[in-house]
Amino acid sequence: MDVLWVILLLLLPLLMWGSSTFVFYFKKCFYVGWMMVLALVAIPLCVLKSGGRNVENMRIIRVLVRHVKYFLGIRYDVSGWEHLQTEGPYVIVSNHQSSLDVLGLMEILPDRCTMIAKKELVYCGTVGLICWLGGIVFINRKKTNDAKNVMADAAKTMLADQIRLWVFPEGTRNQTDDLLPFKKGAFHLAVQAQVPVIPIVFSSYRNFYLRKEKQFNSGTIGVTILPKIETKGMTLDDVESLCDKSFDVMRAVFVNVSDSKPTSNGPSRH
Repeated sequence: MDVLWVILLLLLPLLMWGSSTFVFYFKKCFYVGWMMVLALVAIPLCVLKSGGRNVENMRIIRVLVRHVKYFLGIRYDVSGWEHLQTEGPYVIVSNHQSSLDVLGLMEILPDRCTMIAKKELVYCGTVGLICWLGGIVFINRKKTNDAKNVMADAAKTMLADQIRLWVFPEGTRNQTDDLLPFKKGAFHLAVQAQVPVIPIVFSSYRNFYLRKEKQFNSGTIGVTILPKIETKGMTLDDVESLCDKSFDVMRAVFVNVSDSKPTSNGPSRH
């Protein structure tokens, strides 16, 4: 058995150097496994700090997760920090490329901010439990009425508890050269609560991370925090134009920072 471990340890650097596919799966497995371990560490800390489910637990999660980028060879180049220095509640919208987005989110996550995520995430073992303890709002994407009710409740909670919510308006992971059309939930939320929308754009991961081609190299991700878009005085009739405006400014930045050409995805409405 000891000989087997020695052989594996000797083979590991050769495989890391010679096989991009091995590196891809090694990094992915490490990422998932280490995040589950970190969640296991965070659970008792969150319970001790807050007694249970509380957005303040995101501070603990943020501290524990921020080092993971170094293991994966990822760096962040952030611009527009001043736009997050906004008092009170607001809705953050950003593009969604892969599970690695969590690292970028934790890199710049403001205080008293949590996320809206698909309901399936809550069943992901220790990660699901720590998400629940961090106050993440879970929605069932397959039941539109349920999702709308959750969003309406979230708008009330934002104002009552003075929290911020992070939403991925594309609704699913997207690793193309352009943004997918935005769903309107985040913008309904912002208008109902009469809080600003802060768009954030992550540059394309395609220069270092290609899921289909099984490549996962080191790389730098550009993060652009854009000026807030006010919603005071807006009504539900303005949701579509707010969605379009957010899409347009984010798409322009994404194409620019990713050095990619937009493809025809149609209008930003969904």
